[in-house]
Amino acid sequence: MVLRGLFHLMLLVAAVPAAACDIALVLAVDVSGSVDRHEYSIQMQGLAEGLRDGAVSEALVAGEAAVMVMHWTGASRQEVVVPWTRMTGFDVLERFAGEVERAPRQWRNFSTAIGEALLFARDRLAEAPACGRRVIDISGDGSSNEGVAPGEVRQALLAEGIVVNALVIEGAEPRMTEYFWENVILGPGAFVITANSYAEYPARMRRKLLREVAKQISAREGVERPGRL
Repeated sequence: MVLRGLFHLMLLVAAVPAAACDIALVLAVDVSGSVDRHEYSIQMQGLAEGLRDGAVSEALVAGEAAVMVMHWTGASRQEVVVPWTRMTGFDVLERFAGEVERAPRQWRNFSTAIGEALLFARDRLAEAPACGRRVIDISGDGSSNEGVAPGEVRQALLAEGIVVNALVIEGAEPRMTEYFWENVILGPGAFVITANSYAEYPARMRRKLLREVAKQISAREGVERPGRL
């Protein structure tokens, strides 16, 4: 009887599905030549703070999200700096955020290859756990000036059901919000949020993460527009 009971218990445990992953999220940070040392620090610290935000962290852990951080700049210069991690608890998220804020910069003084960054992120999403949504969260302050143009990778990303959102830092070049709106973001519900300076980056990143993982944000701050297919 004891063996039979253990057998039935094992069957019940095997029948319980694994917790679903709500979102696989690539956080793609611009480290091109237009970003100085102080601005790089603001980006990484702001990203870590955004992940630690109460509402963001609760949503990530509740959805057992898979998150990865990459640096990108010119063509052939993209690198994973914090690998895929399932947010199975707040302790895991805190370790991940600590790795983000301590991550050394991979490159300096190179061009801006947004299309190449998107392709690299797409390939990393193919390595991610199976999740309900696949999102590339790209931040940047300049237009693409090297490698494949972002518009040329649009169909490949759409065909795989990937959404691309953007956090744009204005100042290095004019009208960057419009550029990212027209050339970079894509997929259902995709959006752009604008930081008018690097000083605004942490608050805007928090807002962006909230919108991506919790979907509870109104359109009162930043620049938010529905994505194009």
